[in-house]
Amino acid sequence: MLARGLTGNGTDAEDIVQEASLSAFRAIATFANGNARHWVLTIVRHCGYQWLRKNRRSSLVHVRSLETVEEENAETPDGNAKTPETELIAKADAERLIAAIDDIPEPFRETLILRVKHDLNYREIAEAMRVPVGTVMSRLARARHYLLAVIGPGNE
Repeated sequence: MLARGLTGNGTDAEDIVQEASLSAFRAIATFANGNARHWVLTIVRHCGYQWLRKNRRSSLVHVRSLETVEEENAETPDGNAKTPETELIAKADAERLIAAIDDIPEPFRETLILRVKHDLNYREIAEAMRVPVGTVMSRLARARHYLLAVIGPGNE
């Protein structure tokens, strides 16, 4: 999931995971009985960034006003009833969410995936990404605001 989040493309993610697997295999003797998941995710992240440097150009990030996003998404609809229609809508919403996550700018997307999908805490994310914990918190907030802007109410 992390490699897919970094590239936004399943085929490219497979290449990254393959390279990360080889790197992990070569370095297994250096693993010092720490958190294996954290170790592997760090290798995947490193391989992902190497792949991106070789295959993609960097891009400029544009962020809308956070106050506007919060105002647009202040109310949430009540959809507790489960019907075939609501389940179909939920499936469509899940697809929109995946597409929206793929569109989040790189460092925010990676931070969100490490937090939500891989359930790493802020400290673990900071260590894996080699950034301060405050940066992790800021990136998560911006990723969440971006998602709200893209898939929030009124943006259908």
